[in-house]
This record gives sequence, C-alpha cells and structure tokens, in this order.
Amino acid sequence: MQKFSKNDVKIIERQPVREGFLSIHKLVLQHKLFEGDWSPIFEREVMDRGHAVVVLPYDPKQDALVVLEQFRVGALLGASDETQSPWLLEFVAGMYDGDESAEQVAHRELFEEAGLTTERLHFALNYLSTPGGCTEEISIYIAEVDSSRALRHAGLASEHEDIRVHVLPYSDVVQLLEQGKINNAASVIGLQWLQLHKRRFEDL
Repeated sequence: MQKFSKNDVKIIERQPVREGFLSIHKLVLQHKLFEGDWSPIFEREVMDRGHAVVVLPYDPKQDALVVLEQFRVGALLGASDETQSPWLLEFVAGMYDGDESAEQVAHRELFEEAGLTTERLHFALNYLSTPGGCTEEISIYIAEVDSSRALRHAGLASEHEDIRVHVLPYSDVVQLLEQGKINNAASVIGLQWLQLHKRRFEDL
C-alpha cells in the first residue's frame, strides 16, 4: 500500500484570515495523487485552536465515573435536535497552557474541574477531532481517583466555567451513552475506549 507523508504536500501560500482563540488560515496547496501525478492547486481554510486533553476520572473501588455537566456554546447553535440542551454531560477537559505536557494538563484540569488528584494516570489514545478543517488533536487519559473527594460544583470563574459534578456508577454512564445523552465526541470516544479496556483497571 502506498504511504504518503507531509513531504507529498506543497503549501504554496498561507494567509491568515483571523487571529484569536480560534485562528483561521487559508492555504493554497497541492498534493500527490494516488495515481502518481500532482493534484491541481486548490484552497482550503483550516481552523487552529490548539490541542486539548480529556480525562475520564474513574474510581475502580466504587466502579464509578466522575461526570461533568456544563454549558457549551457549540451545542446551543449547532445541534440539529431543537430539544438538545446546551448543558452537556462530559468528562474533564482542557487546552494546553504554554509549554505544558499532556500529563500536566490532565492533572491541572482534573483538579480545576472536579477537585480531584490522581497518582495513576493512564494514557488511552490520541485522535484528530475534525481533520477536514481543524488542526486540533485530543489526548485522552484515564485517571484513577477517589470519587468521594470530588467537588459538587467546580470550574474557574475567570474562564466562565460553571460545572456541576456528578459521581455515577459506571453502568449508569454506559447507559447514558447508549441513550445518546452523552453525545460529544471526546466523551464518546473516551468512554468507548474504557469499555474495551476496563478489565485492566479491575485487575489493578
């Protein structure tokens, strides 16, 4: 199977469209074709919002997950279902701040958004959230926690966060996923990964 790399793409021009929290650039480019020639020159706009880390706080002793509930503006304007609430059920998540490592982001966000700490942080996977038009890569971790220490309300006022924290049995969270009540990509992917690999945490 033929394998392409970044060397098989020519960026002819890169123009800033908007700079900010969500920066947008227009690229003029061409790339190698599977049949061996080069594509025509074309344009694409891409959004650069940095990378993020998602943490699933799991309590193996109680077989429970810590789930967050908070407002998301994308769900306010983007959901096709008019009954969809913009307050979503999700897991701990946050963007990189400066030169932090993914693990540092995970520990910081776990404390800020749920009041929790962990000595056992397990890497799950990386994925590109929407590579058709966005550069964001998400790193997912599972954090072993004592769920009894979770706050009931958390978040940074300086970041306009108002988070309600739930401690739920693992089976209930899976049921919420199956009912479509957990419907944001990072939470779905992280929870499905945990379903596939949960036995390794039960054996610890």
